[in-house]
Amino acid sequence: MSANSAEPGHGDSLAAWVTVSVVIVAFSLGTLFFWLDQALLVWASAGLAALGPIAGWYLKRAGFGVGGSKSKN
Repeated sequence: MSANSAEPGHGDSLAAWVTVSVVIVAFSLGTLFFWLDQALLVWASAGLAALGPIAGWYLKRAGFGVGGSKSKN
């Protein structure tokens, strides 16, 4: 790989990790609650899954995204 290539970082940032983690937890809980036949909690986990990208967007705007002012890169 060339030193001048524009490597996007593959989402290695706090914003990306929080987004993915929240969505994975939400889907895992949703699956469990579906299996336990708890419809209200399935919908609550769907709401949590929708909050994951919102949290990631907020963290990116706060500077924790790839190339952000507060990111490690």
